[in-house]
Amino acid sequence: MAAAGVVAAGAPKAPAAKDLRWVGTWSTAVTRPVAGQALAGFRDTTIRQRVHVSLGGSPLRVRLTNVYGARPLRVGAVTVALARGRDGTAQPGTLTPVTFGRSTTTIVAAGTELASDPVALVVPPDSDLLITLHVPGRTGPATYHPAARATGWTASGDHTADPDAEAFAGRTTSWWFLDGVDVESTAAGAVAFVGDSITDGTGSTPGANRRWTDFVADRVLSRPAAQRFGVLNAGIAGNRVLLDGGAPGQGDRVPLRLDRDALTQTGVRTVVLFEGVNDIQQAPVQQDPARIIAGLEQVAAQAHAAGLRVVGATIAPFEGWSQWTPQRDAVREQVNAWIRTTTVYDHVLDFDVVLRDPGRPQRLQPGFDSGDHLHPNDAAYAAMAASVDLDALLP
Repeated sequence: MAAAGVVAAGAPKAPAAKDLRWVGTWSTAVTRPVAGQALAGFRDTTIRQRVHVSLGGSPLRVRLTNVYGARPLRVGAVTVALARGRDGTAQPGTLTPVTFGRSTTTIVAAGTELASDPVALVVPPDSDLLITLHVPGRTGPATYHPAARATGWTASGDHTADPDAEAFAGRTTSWWFLDGVDVESTAAGAVAFVGDSITDGTGSTPGANRRWTDFVADRVLSRPAAQRFGVLNAGIAGNRVLLDGGAPGQGDRVPLRLDRDALTQTGVRTVVLFEGVNDIQQAPVQQDPARIIAGLEQVAAQAHAAGLRVVGATIAPFEGWSQWTPQRDAVREQVNAWIRTTTVYDHVLDFDVVLRDPGRPQRLQPGFDSGDHLHPNDAAYAAMAASVDLDALLP
């Protein structure tokens, strides 16, 4: 046995400091608070939120957001811990205070985001973190991601230091005031996946981390450490390319949110763009494929101007969905024909081919349909991820 502090022969060496860099391991795309709890905000409340990271590393940083806030967000305390199970309980010995400028309290100005100081917690890859924050006063409208597909917990007063969840009587299925989590890592960078409800994971099993991007993240972990990348999900249900979301929580149109949700995320080198179906099927519908194509071209140009690689994806079939018509499917086919042949993208993911029924290509394979004929199920999300050439995402 090697003496304490001595590395045994053959033991893996710790990465040199020069090989480490900050990389995003988890992020979410936030939306405007226009109704319900988001509009009302919180008062003297602790919110405990579970997030599933892709990369591991240490230290970590927590990024808070008040980008849609109407007033400064006063934060009384923040802690982070490794989750034990799914009930909001922290693994023993991992609950760690998070500081901002060496202070346990902070203020996030309206319209801004804020990164914490480095936190000395070792984060395993493919693990769940509990991020717990206390807001002592009235927050006003709360910046949030509506569909977390994970359970969070709320409690009155400050319970950020509680390792268990006994005080947390409330439940939430949204993420509040969170922008992302970074880790120091030897990974090559991060990939931001910009999309709508299919990227957001609608149709997947809640709480199980079975979005198609989760399955991609699982595959990434089989690669050598220096070839891994952070998987950052920037999907928003109902999101569009050409118009802001027509209902609460559907987000700004892609060209407006791209910079915040993808281009400036920590360590991002590639943007994957999987959008367009809501422009085709949501009122007011876009009947001119050329306009959707122009919107996709604009997004690709924004990402290229930032020096990033851009990967496009074909629009999946949706016959049987309430808003499907043959005319709208023809628009989808024309946009897909452009996506497959354009030189605007550096690579293309053909999800239409992966998901469609070979005998009736305008609809999802029955075994891939979550039941509403628009959103895939767990098996479909796994198939989508299996079809992705990881080397093409981050060469």
